[in-house]
Order: sequence, then C-alpha cells, then structure tokens
Amino acid sequence: MIAVIGASGRAGAALCRALAEAGRPFRPVVRDAGRWAATGLPQAPVLAELGDAEGLAAALRGAGTVVSCAHARWAPAILAASDPGAKLVLLGSTRRFSAFPDAHGNNVRAGEAAFLASGRPGVMLHPTMVYGAPTESNVRRLAALLRRLPVAPLPGGGGALVQPIHISDLVRCLLAAIDRRWDGPGTLVVAGPEAVPYRDFLAEVARAAGCRPPPVLPVPAGLLRALAPLTRWLPLLPEVTAAEIRRLTEDRAFDIGPMRRLLGVDPMPLRQGLRLTFGESG
Repeated sequence: MIAVIGASGRAGAALCRALAEAGRPFRPVVRDAGRWAATGLPQAPVLAELGDAEGLAAALRGAGTVVSCAHARWAPAILAASDPGAKLVLLGSTRRFSAFPDAHGNNVRAGEAAFLASGRPGVMLHPTMVYGAPTESNVRRLAALLRRLPVAPLPGGGGALVQPIHISDLVRCLLAAIDRRWDGPGTLVVAGPEAVPYRDFLAEVARAAGCRPPPVLPVPAGLLRALAPLTRWLPLLPEVTAAEIRRLTEDRAFDIGPMRRLLGVDPMPLRQGLRLTFGESG
C-alpha cells in the first residue's frame, strides 16, 4: 500500500490522480476532508495532523511506501511515524541550494539531513519551480502581472537562469521513485530539460498566455528590493517580496542527468509545458 501525505495539495492530488488512473491502491493522508473531497477522487481519506505523532503513525501503519508531498521540514515526524521497513519518497525543494538563506531553505536542509541520517531506503526529490497544476500560482500569477505592466523591470535585465518543471513531469518522477528500489537514503534534483534566462522565461509565459511580452527594463536589484514593499499597496498588482527579488538574481540551473538515469524521466520543453498550462490558444 502507498500512503500519500499531503494528498489534497497540488503535487499530492496530481500524484493521486495518476495512481487512481493506473488502478494502483493508495491511502490519501490529509488534514482537511473538505479539500480532499474537492479533488473529486473517490478514495476515502485518512485524517492526520503531521504534528500528531500518534495519529500520523496510525495513518501510516502498514504502508510499504510512504510518499510525502508536505514540506520537507516534516521529514523527522514522518520518519518516526512510518513503519521501519517502509520506503520513503519525500519532496524537498531546490531552495536548499540557495546562497540566500531563509527559513524555507533552512527547513528543507534540516529535513534532508534528518532523512539522510536515518539510513532508511528512499529518496528526497528536490524540484525546481513547479508549474502547470490547475491551481498553481507561479506562471499564472506572472502572466496576470505581465498583462498589466508596460515594461518588465528585472534585476540585471533578467539574465539569471531558471529551469522550471511541469507538474506532469514531477508526477512521473514521483511514480518512478515509488517503483525504484533504493538501497538507502538519497537525494535527487528534478527539473526541466534546460535552464533559460529569466527574461526568456518571462517572454515564453507571456506568449503562452496570449499577451505581448513587455520590454525588459534592467533595474538594480537593490532598488527593486527597496521598492518591493510598495507592491502591497498598488491596486491590480500582486504583492512581490524583497526575498523574491533577491532570488531573481540567482542562477537556478541543475544537471538532470541523474534524474534521467535513475528515474527514466525525460522532461518536456518549457514551451510545450506552457501550452498545456494555458491551452493551445493561450
């Protein structure tokens, strides 16, 4: 039996749909029965709070494979609650590689360290930016912003590299990780096929969403970080944080050779993934 923690979230729900379509039995573990009902999947959920050790252990009892789509900071709780012989497939984040420490990245690193120290068989997958889920807010939020901006002010002209992965490819990676035998704990980056400058990513998103890519206006990153708090007061524009601006200056490019070799997943090109996200007509 496969237990899926965070089954009502974006990645968790997508994985559960794939398991259901393949006729594979699974146990959705969620906090909120209503959110699970909204997925439309017929499986009865098991309710458990990750902070409730006894309840989580009961929810995971008998599961030969435990998949967690919850934040990696919960890795110690999942390790303690799952059966000793269970295979673990955990989701982390490439934020753990960031040169700009923050709580999110630090918690991913802590979860990874706990998992690697456990000696338990399995893998922690570190995805890059995930896009393409029906409710995702990455490229859809960006497209909404691009429709309103006459120019795109980007730190350094948007030259930093990004390598987003489509949700369907992330699900394929999760399924392959579930089926693979792992002799001990390991980690693996999962990402799109190639890294592109952020300005090119922005232009591809705009075209896929059916709008004209705005001209890029290079702006010093420090100035944009200073102005970021003002976005919370500007009507019709989403709030942008100083931390988000800072991350736009950092290359997020990764070798996916290990992903292809170990999981057998060849991810789709960005343009194809964006067509799936917005529809052929944009």
